[in-house]
Formats: sequence, structure tokens, C-alpha cells
Amino acid sequence: MNYKELVDKENIPKHIGIIMDGNGRWAKKRGLPRSMGHKAGSDKVVEIVESCYNLGIKALTLYAFSTENWKRPSDEISKLMELLIFYVKTQLAKIKKNNIKINVLGDYTKFPDKVVSEITKALNETSENDKMILNIALNYGGQQEIVRATKNIISDLNNNIITLDDINTDSFKKYLYTFESPDLDLLIRPSGELRVSNFLLYQLAYSEFYFSDVLWPDFDENELCKAIYDFQSRDRRFGGL
Repeated sequence: MNYKELVDKENIPKHIGIIMDGNGRWAKKRGLPRSMGHKAGSDKVVEIVESCYNLGIKALTLYAFSTENWKRPSDEISKLMELLIFYVKTQLAKIKKNNIKINVLGDYTKFPDKVVSEITKALNETSENDKMILNIALNYGGQQEIVRATKNIISDLNNNIITLDDINTDSFKKYLYTFESPDLDLLIRPSGELRVSNFLLYQLAYSEFYFSDVLWPDFDENELCKAIYDFQSRDRRFGGL
């Protein structure tokens, strides 16, 4: 079924988050090394970003590397870093041309210097873009983000920048990495896993969840539109009747 034809272009989610899962299993099914799965998954990022851009989605948040991913073998982490550098270098010109702003969630300064340099360049060269926000979660954890936000709030309180009465659910959002993005409408997780894995914990409060058995390297534009089509059938009450 062609879900792109079924999607209501007037009811597109403003902000989609994706937990890009299943690269390793995709490679294993084909008798390939895990690094080839990550390569296929990275190729898919390019397709999905372009699809979201063409659909008019205002913000896309991709879970690329969690704080827990450091537990993986060092050679796998090294390959992931190489892929990250490759795609930033090869896609930056296109991203700039399409007026997409890159934003990083997490402490990417913990990565190797050459990775930090490429990311910093991408952030600086897209900082004024406003067509779409591409949030990339790197060395990110949802719990850690909330702790970071809390520390920054306490700092602002101690420096008399804000008062205790200034703190509420809306002002708290300003201390999150996603402060420039609309509220998260839809969380997508391919690969068949049914958990959020420490991703956007504060932002998920009223998001719709969509789980797919399709592994991330096989998650194409039609699968994205299928998720959006399903989202459009939901009755979002936000706690009301």
C-alpha cells in the first residue's frame, strides 16, 4: 500500500522522534559485520530526513548514540565515529542549501576531537537556518538531560536570573536540548522493541507512540508515511475528554 498517498498533508505532525534501532540485527540476518548494518542505517537517515523535509515536518529528532552506547566494543564505536564524520562532511552542503538547522542533543564534546570539530562546524554553519530543525542525539540520555536542566535552573536561581515562581512545565522546556523545537507529536521505534530507552523522557509526556517490526535499515519513506497515517487516526485528548 502506498501510504504517502493516504497521508493528510494538512495534519502532519510538527515534531517526530525516531529511535533508530535494528542495524546490528539487519547485518546479522545477511551474514554481514555490524559495521555494515550501521552503514546501511546511516544511508537510511539521509532518505528519512529528506522525506520529513518534503512532508513539511518542522523538527525531526534522531537517536544516534546514547550514553549507554559507550558499553559497546571499541572497534564498533570507532566505526560509528567514522560514519558520523563521513555523513556530516558529505551532507552538510545539502543541509545548508535546504535551510535545515542542525542541533545536537547531548554532550558531543566527549567524542574524538575530529568528530567534535566536524559537528561544531555543522552547528555553526546551519545556526541561522529555519526551514526545519534536525536534532541529532549524540551521547544523549533522557535522564541526564533532565538532571542537566535541573542544574541549570538551580544556577539561574542562585544568580537571581529567575525566581522560584518562574519555574513551571513550560519554562522547564527552555532548559532542554529541544527548546527550539515544537512539542514532540510522534515517537517512532522500528525493530520490534517496545521501550523508549531513555529517549526524550520529558518531551514524551503527550506524544503518540508507533512501534514497527521493520529494522531501521529497511525503514523507508513508505514506512514513515505509514506511521504518520496511523498517527492521524489517533484521538489526541491531552488528558481531556
